[in-house]
Amino acid sequence: MNFPSRPFKGKSLLAFPDDYTVIDIETNGFGADVEILELSAVRFRGQALQDSFATLVKPSRRVHPFITALTGITDKMARSGAELVPSLRRFCDFIGDDILLGYNVNFDINIIYDNMLARLGLPLRNDFVDVLRFARKALPRLSDHKQTTVAAHFGIPTDGAHRAEADCLICDGCFKNLKRLLCG
Repeated sequence: MNFPSRPFKGKSLLAFPDDYTVIDIETNGFGADVEILELSAVRFRGQALQDSFATLVKPSRRVHPFITALTGITDKMARSGAELVPSLRRFCDFIGDDILLGYNVNFDINIIYDNMLARLGLPLRNDFVDVLRFARKALPRLSDHKQTTVAAHFGIPTDGAHRAEADCLICDGCFKNLKRLLCG
């Protein structure tokens, strides 16, 4: 399989920063023709929630029924979303130079990177932390390491899971619990 080169992509960090922005996207499908349907970022300073950004993004094709079943995002909802280019600009302004944090975040980072480069001529350069890596290390006996499984392990409510902003907040709860577990 031939993966695209992302020469300006930020570094994957094994760190527990106090200041960061959690990101998540929802997409219309998987594979080569994936489109961003929802884009969210939640900023934390001193590990306290400071601000949030969320937007639905208008797709070029109908929302796949599987995606609607998973996320609750209907075709009608998505069609009322913002255009991708201004959404990416607002997202970039919001995240600034922050360390990005997410669950299996490499997926999100790559899609955002590719879209930013193709549509804005700018790569996503932010360094990032993948909470999934910490979950696998700290909780090797879990049946799986899906974000909802890890959240349930810690008693974190998962209402609204698979919507971008809710997933950001669930991810942050997992991150803070994993930090306590791994760092004492």
